[in-house]
Amino acid sequence: MARKDYSQLAKDIVALVGGKENIENLIHCITRLRFYLKDESLAQTAKIKALNGVIDVQKASDQYQFVIGNQVTAVYDEIIKLIGSEFDDEEKASSTAAADKPKPQENLSLWENVKKKFSELIGVITAAMSPIIGALAASGILKGILAILTMPQLGELVSPTSTFYTVINAVSDSVFYFLPILVGYTAAKRLKGDPILTAIVGGVLVHPTLVALNGKSLLKIGGLQFPMVNYTYSIFPMILAAWLVAKLAKWVKSWLPGYLQIIFTPLIVIAVTSAITLYITGTTIIWLSKGLANVIQWLLLSSGWLSGLVIGGLYQVLVIFGLHWGILPLLANDIATTGHSYLNAILSTTMVAQGAAVLAVAIKTKKTDLKEISFGGAISAFCGVTEPAIYGVNLKFKQVFISGLLGSAAGGFVTGLLHGNMFGFAGSWIGFASFLDPKNPSDLSNLWIFILSSAVATIVPFIATYTWGYNDKMVPGEGMAKPVSPAKK
Repeated sequence: MARKDYSQLAKDIVALVGGKENIENLIHCITRLRFYLKDESLAQTAKIKALNGVIDVQKASDQYQFVIGNQVTAVYDEIIKLIGSEFDDEEKASSTAAADKPKPQENLSLWENVKKKFSELIGVITAAMSPIIGALAASGILKGILAILTMPQLGELVSPTSTFYTVINAVSDSVFYFLPILVGYTAAKRLKGDPILTAIVGGVLVHPTLVALNGKSLLKIGGLQFPMVNYTYSIFPMILAAWLVAKLAKWVKSWLPGYLQIIFTPLIVIAVTSAITLYITGTTIIWLSKGLANVIQWLLLSSGWLSGLVIGGLYQVLVIFGLHWGILPLLANDIATTGHSYLNAILSTTMVAQGAAVLAVAIKTKKTDLKEISFGGAISAFCGVTEPAIYGVNLKFKQVFISGLLGSAAGGFVTGLLHGNMFGFAGSWIGFASFLDPKNPSDLSNLWIFILSSAVATIVPFIATYTWGYNDKMVPGEGMAKPVSPAKK
């Protein structure tokens, strides 16, 4: 199939936002273009929404956002061709937005300060994880496929002792093994620290000689011992380390002569941050992280079908209010510390259900534009990204969204009842390989649970939408503006 030409859409968008001279910067995420405009009043929102190829328009966090869907990168590239590569500057956009924001009010109450700090913390964690989630999902799928190839039921197509297995396993495992380096880099960018120095600290934590010391005592003071822990797959220790790097580097530069900074700032920052992380904060956070993951696991196993029903039924409601961003760190920690996640297995069905609901619209409607948007939303949801489905169709026809909730509750019920487990980040139908345990590829129990629960999460909302949730006489509402991620604030 030939690549669709988005040059005309790009020209229309640029003209309707007030022209090139009204654009400060432009960035994009998985499904949206994010404009920083000099004067938002010049943008013709109604005409932009009417463009073929634009799903919706929202204003949030000093950004003028266009929901495009899966083709956002292609549209973005065409716009950059028109306005010039100098507008493609995320750091400049972020700093400009920060400079334009009004300063927060002083004399906040204790509770307001707590909420503000907690929101900032979630923002940093989400910003650190968001750029990596796609790579984690892809690597998880690859690990699952490798598990399939080594299944005894298939005659062990690939031997676990072969060179091929070793190479592919290294490819699939590298993002997990070196996760502290990646998290450190992305967290430092959010915290306005030095990404390279922070990544080096992450490299210290996963250096093979230190990994080999796992469980051994690093330091003993009186009767108190500081054991070495394994930081591969870890997240939270590096986020705190990124904060320490940012603060320490700023402090060192405040008193160190300029001619000494190029060498001694990295020396001091790397040495001090590495020591604090290894001997104090890292060990403590690893213990707390494992405890948190174990508590979540215990709650989900104890409540079984009830947790699956409630979480499955309500998760996408959290999404439309932006509250799901608080779950991302828990999910990432869950998989990073235990290697699996009962919670993610339940959440996987919610993506399937919203995709099945919008698929029913695509098949039933005779409206060409709606059919195209709905098919695109369904494919995207079955690949683990529900934004085009939810904000493009399902929320505008609210009974479609409710049908999706019924399906995800049913799918979550089955997953929770059977204690379905997941070993990777990739969810929905495309994430089938994430339900195979790489350490025990012969165990197909979780794969069968995934197939059963996903089938339920597909059939229930499809039937509900087709028979009750949608018909062509329905008038679409305005839907609901997508809440901005804390990572973008």
